[in-house]
Amino acid sequence: MERLQKVIARAGIASRRKAEELIIAGKVKVNGKIVTELGVKVSPSDRVEVNEIPIEREEPVYFLLYKPRGVISSVSDDKGRKVVTDFFADLKERIFPIGRLDYDTSGLLLLTNDGEFANLLMHPKNEIEKVYVAKVKGIPSKENLKKLEKGIQLEDGKTAPAKTKVLSIDKKKQTAIVELTIHEGRNRQVRRMFSAIGHDVLKLKRERYAFLTLNGLRAGEVRELTPHEVKQLRAAALENGNKKSKKG
Repeated sequence: MERLQKVIARAGIASRRKAEELIIAGKVKVNGKIVTELGVKVSPSDRVEVNEIPIEREEPVYFLLYKPRGVISSVSDDKGRKVVTDFFADLKERIFPIGRLDYDTSGLLLLTNDGEFANLLMHPKNEIEKVYVAKVKGIPSKENLKKLEKGIQLEDGKTAPAKTKVLSIDKKKQTAIVELTIHEGRNRQVRRMFSAIGHDVLKLKRERYAFLTLNGLRAGEVRELTPHEVKQLRAAALENGNKKSKKG
């Protein structure tokens, strides 16, 4: 037996908090009866409807994909381009990406059918670290990298402090490879951060997500997360969120 709001969240309908609001508003039925109490628990055999639509309750699954360049981080594309779920053609569960990587960005992307888990990892206060390796035009100065480390003003607000590390410099081609660690997930954020200090990104790859890496995978390959990894990710997000709450 599980709490009703958790079942709704796991189905990807809404976050747990939003699910609670839907229950209180009388938008949820269990076995044909409207439920407005938050303490209600349901079993796998119970029929749950949200806004008159039955929810399908699948076993939660969790995957790590090495996303190649030229693939959309979505479950469909109106232009007919390749999407990340195309790599899971034989999977019966309906999965979706946790966050996104740009069309031209490769690297580590998580996918799941567990809406509550996805919301937990994507919530800004839970500060999951993401490590990117960027090949940039020009050689960034220490002063400019310091701007990224302190947080830089973009059109949608100032970024949180980042970590930077220059991995290599090619003076002849006037390019550099820089590692950037952030915990936000704004649209095209890494590219915009480098652009703000005068360096266009030529190539970008996400190497790490929390403690997860691409070790053993080639572009386009997938592996399932272990139950221990899922537990660790959930614990890391909750721990970071609790620390932020205490500071606040």
